[in-house]
Amino acid sequence: MIEQQLSTPLTELVGVRHPVVQTGMGWVAGPRLVSGTANAGGLGILASATMTHEELERAIVEVKGRTDQPFGVNLRADAGDAADRCDLLIRHGVRVASFALAPKQDLIKKLKDHGIVVMPSVGLPRHAEKVASWGADAVMIQGGEGGGHTGSVPTTLLLPTVLDAVDIPVVAAGGFFDGRGLAAALSYGAAGIGMGTRFLLTADSAVPQAVKELYLSHDVNGTVVTAKVDGMPHRMLRTPLVEEIEETSAVKRLGPTVRRTLEFKRTSGMTWLDLARDGRAMRKTQGRTLAQMTLAANTPMMLKAGLVDGDTSAGVLASGQVVGVLDDLPTCEELVDRVVTEAVACLRRTATHLR
Repeated sequence: MIEQQLSTPLTELVGVRHPVVQTGMGWVAGPRLVSGTANAGGLGILASATMTHEELERAIVEVKGRTDQPFGVNLRADAGDAADRCDLLIRHGVRVASFALAPKQDLIKKLKDHGIVVMPSVGLPRHAEKVASWGADAVMIQGGEGGGHTGSVPTTLLLPTVLDAVDIPVVAAGGFFDGRGLAAALSYGAAGIGMGTRFLLTADSAVPQAVKELYLSHDVNGTVVTAKVDGMPHRMLRTPLVEEIEETSAVKRLGPTVRRTLEFKRTSGMTWLDLARDGRAMRKTQGRTLAQMTLAANTPMMLKAGLVDGDTSAGVLASGQVVGVLDDLPTCEELVDRVVTEAVACLRRTATHLR
């Protein structure tokens, strides 16, 4: 385990040794991966969207039992119980609250009043400006190379425009997997990098081994961006199931979608009223149609089938474009050490060009 070699606004703000963030991937970022990242000196972020309130509390307690280092929890700002989940973070002294969408201004204030760092994810400069004006401590941007819903603008264009728009620390995600990427992001002015797929493909990830090997078998053309899985653009591994979904009509997808939505209702413990409230929130904050909201409830079970159960015939596998250049499964410690060491070497080498 290497000592701190890079000091950035992120390391100073959060108290981690290295400016490397493991993003909050649903069904993937559980206690083992988060604590592995934290113990390696990075910022591990627990994914809570696929957990019930009780499961989230157990997961937080487990992470605290595995590490004494700072970690975070990713929350859905539009979830009906977002405020209750924030209370949970406050009660357990979680260091960072990250959000997939902009949290309400009063929620940001409440978290900050209790010493919790607030870091929403954004996909446009104006979104960064909004949350910064509301008091967010930092933002994470994700370019189109990533696997999320933040849009198609590549990281190399999104990052500088957000850096120009706000004065708070900016963490860059989307397309990062090694030390060269960290060095490049720091050179742009970012405070660190976030990696999802790279951390998914580690020895500490709980994703089934056979699924990890399937990821590693894909090349740079091995992903596809589809809106037919959850109603919003989402990057997935190009598997036979995803190809079939892309070619299937909405009518034929309706039956399986309804079944998976019912399963999500059962496993999440949500009532129909809870689902309706979440749906209204999605419609208000994201402008989703009724069809898109139905697909959104269907998605967690499709991701669970692939990432937890290992059934790629029934499940989908979210992925960033970097999957095509990955070929190993290091531990979190090995990965973080390697990324930081390579970044430092890159920065020293480029400094020799100065005259």
